Amino acid sequence: MERINRPRGTADLLPRQTTKWQQLEEIAREVCRHFHVREIRTPLFEHTELFIRGVGDGTDIVEKEMYTFLDKGGRSLTLRPEGTSAVARAVLENKLYVESLPLKLYYLAPMFRYERPGTGRLRQHHQFGIELVGTESASADVEVMALAMRFYEELGASELTLVLNSVGCAECRPQYRQELLEYLELRLEAMCEDCQRRAGKNPLRILDCKESCCQAGLLGAPSIQECLCEGCQSHFGKVVQGLEALGLPYRVDAKLVRGLDYYTRTVFEVMTATGATVSAGGRYNGLYAELGGLELAAVGFGAGLERALLLLEEQGISLAEDEYGVDVYLIPLGETAEIAVLPVLDALRRAGLSVERDFSGKGLKAALKRADRIKAKVAVIAGEAELVAGKLMVKELETGAQELLSLDELLSRLGG
Repeated sequence: MERINRPRGTADLLPRQTTKWQQLEEIAREVCRHFHVREIRTPLFEHTELFIRGVGDGTDIVEKEMYTFLDKGGRSLTLRPEGTSAVARAVLENKLYVESLPLKLYYLAPMFRYERPGTGRLRQHHQFGIELVGTESASADVEVMALAMRFYEELGASELTLVLNSVGCAECRPQYRQELLEYLELRLEAMCEDCQRRAGKNPLRILDCKESCCQAGLLGAPSIQECLCEGCQSHFGKVVQGLEALGLPYRVDAKLVRGLDYYTRTVFEVMTATGATVSAGGRYNGLYAELGGLELAAVGFGAGLERALLLLEEQGISLAEDEYGVDVYLIPLGETAEIAVLPVLDALRRAGLSVERDFSGKGLKAALKRADRIKAKVAVIAGEAELVAGKLMVKELETGAQELLSLDELLSRLGG
């Protein structure tokens, strides 16, 4: 019978690797604790309309990358491709805005996008994300960017820069959109098919295209920075002042727009020295109203955890793999001992010790070999005679020294 393998674009995280992931997640959680950000968990799938309205029907995510299906009731559902829309839906549905604003929420969750798999880019990938909801303050933008940079700092990563821009608001962006369209009018035919299509829906996204023909056509394009209204100029200026006050490295890129329709004002990416993006985000003041809720201003970011691990690898930083070590390897000898040893096993574990037991029944020699293989500190040998006498043979695997101890003596010796 043919073997079944995992789907393309997914990965198995094996026991020796999951310790690295746990460390990564723990660092994210600890940074969030320092910034007083609380965790939120949303479903793996949502109604498709949520992402069409939230992300935008002209985005690559909606047009090309979503895993969408009909359930048995004929409802269109989509595996979560990004976290912001799902969090916004949860905030509105559960009326979290009734709590003291702003809300500061984080998630550690899998996301699903159908795209060509590559290094650090999987169809099921994992994101660490932050959503700060309920304030228009530029200081909130700075807070989110500072948290993103602190995350990488705590991981040990270096040489990272914030690249940022303002994409304006509903007041000033239409003017820039018109200026950009006029500039592109004689150049659009030389651009890629995607950009020709984008021109009718969201021409600003052409600025984000990496195709050489499109980059060439944009060399003299007008800058959105020149079209910002007074409010957006003031907001962006305060963001820059905040980053400078914190000493965070940054540069302004007038062509940075990001690929999601809900962004307003600040957008940013965290980039490596080679120009690779490791996380990104921005402000999205209109999303909550677009989803049928209150007008709640918000800002956030998402960081791919697979990409974070690759960054650490590229910079020669190692998170420890699972050493698969245990405190005690318990070896029952004889059929009676198989049952009689269970209270001993339970007592050791309740004392806070990591304990594995031998299941093989192949004898002492084979059991000791496995104890060595899994890096146990001591082997506890429970023969029938020793158990009757209330004793256990304790063998130090590093030195080979052994002695008979009671369970209480063993717990005292091991610090339980």
